[in-house]
Amino acid sequence: MSALPNAKTVLTGVKPTGAPHIGNYIGAIRPALRLAAEHGRSYLFIADYHALNAVHDPKILREDSYQVAACWLALGLNPEKTVLYRQSDIPEIPELVTLLCAVTPKGLMDRSHAYKAAVDKNKAEGRDADADVNMGLYTYPLLMAADILIAQTDIVPVGKDQVQHIEFTRDMAGYFNNTFKNVFKLPNYQLESGVAGALLPGVDGRKMSKSYGNHIPVFIDSAARRKLVMKIVTDSKRPEEAKNPDENIIFQLYSHFATPEETMAMREAFTKGGMGYGDAKQKLYDVLEREFEGPTKIYNDYMANKKKLDDILDAGAARARKIARETLSKAREAVGLNGLPGVHAAAGEGQLQRKA
Repeated sequence: MSALPNAKTVLTGVKPTGAPHIGNYIGAIRPALRLAAEHGRSYLFIADYHALNAVHDPKILREDSYQVAACWLALGLNPEKTVLYRQSDIPEIPELVTLLCAVTPKGLMDRSHAYKAAVDKNKAEGRDADADVNMGLYTYPLLMAADILIAQTDIVPVGKDQVQHIEFTRDMAGYFNNTFKNVFKLPNYQLESGVAGALLPGVDGRKMSKSYGNHIPVFIDSAARRKLVMKIVTDSKRPEEAKNPDENIIFQLYSHFATPEETMAMREAFTKGGMGYGDAKQKLYDVLEREFEGPTKIYNDYMANKKKLDDILDAGAARARKIARETLSKAREAVGLNGLPGVHAAAGEGQLQRKA
């Protein structure tokens, strides 16, 4: 897809689930960073409210949130250009959820993929349909819509499994605009394409996943990185034998980090024969080290200096709250509530403002 005009506002949310692996980097982080660099206005928030549905240990939630911030900063996010903030630092978001609740039909929540998946799982196990379903999971689409609408977002980059979230958000914005007045933009989604959203193989050949224990973390020391690369499973073909690179885990990983020339050279070496798996693993290690050695040092520095992270996140929250307050004030006035102190209605609207 061609670059979008710089006038567009792009928003990305990231759940704090710990440090990423290289599959997360290729499938989500790197494409999001590239997209943010193309636009004049971009927002990235740490979705710590959303994480509460599954994480009930405050120490883990706090640490994981810091890891998200340190990760994206280490990998190239510029907080001067992309507004980086914690979802929980924007009090206007949950208030907007309340306003959206007034116009959103229950049936929309019933159709949420996450809720339906939980219900289907419970039924398959012979349990009550709503067993272990909390209201956070059930109303997840409302909070997500508020995240997006509060920033007057134009574009949300998503994978195919997340398209419904944006469609629901558009529905809710439409319900509100049609019931009261046009306050919210109707956001569009941009599907990740190419290597974006790609599922990388793990060291055992299955999809790379922390739950499988077959992942290669982004932020590890060189010795640990080498050890994991050398664990990649291979067949028993000798170095001189021809090999199909497209069925080779080493090549699949290598192609995402190597230059086009390097990728072509390895493809030819495998196809013609003459490259052993040991040499290929060394080349994979080299490109991973080239990609992540520097960011790992930056990441570790941030994690050792959380005051620096707090300062960046606080500054981002202050910037995000400016548009959030403007949006919420308009929404409050539209439904008949007082606007927020210090936020003035657009010229000609004739709305009264509550005095501070």
